[in-house]
Amino acid sequence: MIGITGIATKDLRLVVTGGARGIGAATARLLARDGARVMICDVIDDEGATLAGELGPGVRYQRLDVTSADDWNDALAAAEAAFGHVNALFNNAGILGLGSVTECTPDDFRRIIEVNLTGMFLGIRASVPALRRAGGGVIVNTSSTAGLQGYGGLAAYVASKWGLRGLTKAAALDLAPDDIRVVSVHPGPIRTPMTANMSDAVAAAQPIPRFGEADEVARMVRFLLTEASYSTGSEFVIDGGAVTGQVIPLGEE
Repeated sequence: MIGITGIATKDLRLVVTGGARGIGAATARLLARDGARVMICDVIDDEGATLAGELGPGVRYQRLDVTSADDWNDALAAAEAAFGHVNALFNNAGILGLGSVTECTPDDFRRIIEVNLTGMFLGIRASVPALRRAGGGVIVNTSSTAGLQGYGGLAAYVASKWGLRGLTKAAALDLAPDDIRVVSVHPGPIRTPMTANMSDAVAAAQPIPRFGEADEVARMVRFLLTEASYSTGSEFVIDGGAVTGQVIPLGEE
């Protein structure tokens, strides 16, 4: 029973979305180094294909728009054809959208939900037949600290990440009989192209007062895929303590 006993890294056959940059790319590098077979999926074709070429013959690139059910079916079929089976999905692709509840347009809101939540649903749905054929497996969904608390000026993004947290729990219950674990990872401020314009002050009052690195998230994802054999439906937070609270000096009495 694969989901219960865990999967050795060298035995992973997985699809990684949003794999051309940031957390997805760092995870693909880490897992490929340890012997996993990885299908990198993204819409940034040049960077995705270049990365796959750098990581060797065990890594392939497939274009995937996560809002397209057809693209998802094609990506899973390509991964099975290349690797023989697929036993894991790192459901990682997402976009950031700024705007309060009064500033975010309905079209912008729908677009962020479509990518960050509906795209994740489509990925889970498309991957299940392959995971069943493999005898079970693991799905890791990338949520955010925005799926654990609110943030001003990020209405659609927060809604999408809270929705993904709930979807993870529902999927974990639905797929448990198939020996498929489903968990969510919740990064805080991580140094990636998506956060390149954020000030260091964002993390200054955290218990660990710095941005995290994509490699740090990649190591947690590897743990969730290979070692967290007694966890499903759970949230795993990697945020420098951001949701714990701020470190505020009380001053002298």
